[in-house]
Amino acid sequence: MEIKGKVHEIGALQQVSETFKKRDLIIEYAENPTYPEYIRFEALQDKTALFDSLKTGDDVEVSFNLRGRPWTDKAGKTSYFNSLVVWRINALTPGAAAATPAYAPPADLNSAPGEEDDLPF
Repeated sequence: MEIKGKVHEIGALQQVSETFKKRDLIIEYAENPTYPEYIRFEALQDKTALFDSLKTGDDVEVSFNLRGRPWTDKAGKTSYFNSLVVWRINALTPGAAAATPAYAPPADLNSAPGEEDDLPF
């Protein structure tokens, strides 16, 4: 899944255990600019470094996986949690559309310069 928005907040690295770390990112998603949504994403393990080059206010496109899991409390009541886990993030700049690779115009393969084509088809 992907979503485009503006970086609202970048969380600090959280070392949850010796072998597990995570980091949060809050994106302002303004499908309706009058009522923007603030969506929390998380990066896990080595993906936490994806947020290092970001700053508040950057326009970004976030690629993420939607994950869900149940949790049962001591009283036996089950609750369900969702996570949006980032696996790629691209900064969008005003000139990004113009930054697409430039290709040479198509060559006319029907004839070489100075040669006549005498094929009947």
